Amino acid sequence: MDYYIRCKFDNQFIILLPFLNKLLLKMKTTIITLSFFLLFLYGCGDKKTAVELLTEGEKFASEENLPEAVLSYETIIKDYPDDELAPEATVRLATIYQNKLVKNISENESLLKSLELFKSVYKKYPQSEQAPMGLFMAGFVQANELNDFDGATETYNTFLKDYPDHELAASAKEELDNMGLTPEEVLQKNITRQE
Repeated sequence: MDYYIRCKFDNQFIILLPFLNKLLLKMKTTIITLSFFLLFLYGCGDKKTAVELLTEGEKFASEENLPEAVLSYETIIKDYPDDELAPEATVRLATIYQNKLVKNISENESLLKSLELFKSVYKKYPQSEQAPMGLFMAGFVQANELNDFDGATETYNTFLKDYPDHELAASAKEELDNMGLTPEEVLQKNITRQE
């Protein structure tokens, strides 16, 4: 059904043609659609800061609400990769995976994910305070969790080359000395040294 619109022009009424009527209706629809889109964007504009997300992640982790903690840390890594808190969020996320606290993935997958995250701290943020610990922990996971002694040896040697004076350097040397030994063998080795 076509509607005709009467408009007054120069003291005369004219009738707009049906195609102009349709054009006006399309414009109205476009304006309404655009308004909803803008409202949607405005509603999505409540993006949390990296500080808020880290605080939220810590809170969730302390409450053992790990899916939400993981989501908070992952959001920092994804949305704020250049923020000074990104290395900290990565280490926290790696620790959750190292402790095998994420459900619905195997222990091995969890450990591999923690290894990837620890290494990424060293690779992506080499100047950060967390880089040495990330590299050390990557070696620790390789040696003590995944039994990847070759990979761990390479990682610990990289650590010692890049951070020879770091507080974890002695631990890295000890890890290299005891690579592949059982706790009993390490104990026996230490007793023999003391004699």
